[in-house]
Amino acid sequence: MTSRARTFSAALSESDIWYSFWRTPSAVAAAIVTLVIVLCALLSPVIAPHNPFDLAALDIMDANTPPAWLAGGDPNFLLGTDDQGRDILSAIFYGSRVSLIVGFASVLFSLALGVSLGLISGYAGGRVDAFIMRVADVQLSFPAILIALLVDGVARGLLPGDRQDSMALYVLIFSIGISGWVQYARTVRGSTMVERNKEYVQAARLIGIGSATILRRHILPNVLGPVLVIATIHLAIAIITEATLSFLGVGVPPTAPSLGTLIRIGNSYLFSGMWWISIFPGAALVALVLAVNLLGDWLRDALNPKLR
Repeated sequence: MTSRARTFSAALSESDIWYSFWRTPSAVAAAIVTLVIVLCALLSPVIAPHNPFDLAALDIMDANTPPAWLAGGDPNFLLGTDDQGRDILSAIFYGSRVSLIVGFASVLFSLALGVSLGLISGYAGGRVDAFIMRVADVQLSFPAILIALLVDGVARGLLPGDRQDSMALYVLIFSIGISGWVQYARTVRGSTMVERNKEYVQAARLIGIGSATILRRHILPNVLGPVLVIATIHLAIAIITEATLSFLGVGVPPTAPSLGTLIRIGNSYLFSGMWWISIFPGAALVALVLAVNLLGDWLRDALNPKLR
């Protein structure tokens, strides 16, 4: 295929994807919701009414204030406050930023590790392939949340007590990332085993191109399609895993709450009539995860040539 033909094919494929996107109302709605949440998270220092991380600005007398439209509500706190007097709306903005940072960073870590091991496993074969896949099989026998809890507990146990809070975010990213690399590795391995026997790879070997260059320049671009779909869906799983770990009390510290931490705090007051502390962060988490999942489903169908 000539370069001009490849360019035309790529442009045609891109136009098909955009046409599919605008013709899918659920994908458009999911993209809008995701964009709004991401912008609110990124711009939280600018648009948030209060800074829930500024402990000096908190007033315990504002604690457990109901939403503004209920009796006893305060217009300064549209969605009410939690047990420490933090504005729920501002906490959702800042908490979404923490959840998104952990989600994106852990997905990138899983993607880099899984794709690298999948390329090596599929291209090398033999004992290397067997070893990597047996490790993957062992990890698949345990739930991802259990792997994340185990890694998080071991990492925290190795850290000094005075550094656990400051390193909590990095430990959380590492524990979630290390629990999700298997899907990438198995998918990339299968695609690599198909690509390594094709003529262009054999031609590259004949002219003396090294294995690392072949993997990076020739095989990797041809296996990225399924990886993008997995990454989109895995982002929602990573956000849910982070919320679960924070809900269990092993996530980010309470002084820098994520959506999971806010839900955990509100759960203690749920049956006391202060439902807003848990319900609003939970609704934000559901909206974010649902929107990302819908985008992942659309992307999977859009990149499937059998459905075009």
